[in-house]
Amino acid sequence: MNGTAPAAMFKHIVMWDLRADTPEQKARATQFVKQQFESLRGQVPGLLRIEVGVDSSRVAYACDVVLYSEFDSQASLDGYATHPAHLRVREALGDLRIARHQVDFAAAPS
Repeated sequence: MNGTAPAAMFKHIVMWDLRADTPEQKARATQFVKQQFESLRGQVPGLLRIEVGVDSSRVAYACDVVLYSEFDSQASLDGYATHPAHLRVREALGDLRIARHQVDFAAAPS
């Protein structure tokens, strides 16, 4: 043991409501969002984990999709925002999102 405390992990959680007129359109939109964000695996430096969940509760106040990601540093999380692969995903989603909620935080190592 070297006495150095483990570094904090930086978590980025985003939830969206998606534009759709029918349940079929909503299902296609959620799968598209999921596929687009999962395509970022291995492309962004410092991105340790990315997981995309689709709401199954179907309650009126629930968001449609959630992105959970972990980064090795605040600098990596900051770099993600302007990384070309992330910008490509944002462009592909266009105006598909009608509401967006985000939380970023440093988590103590477990």
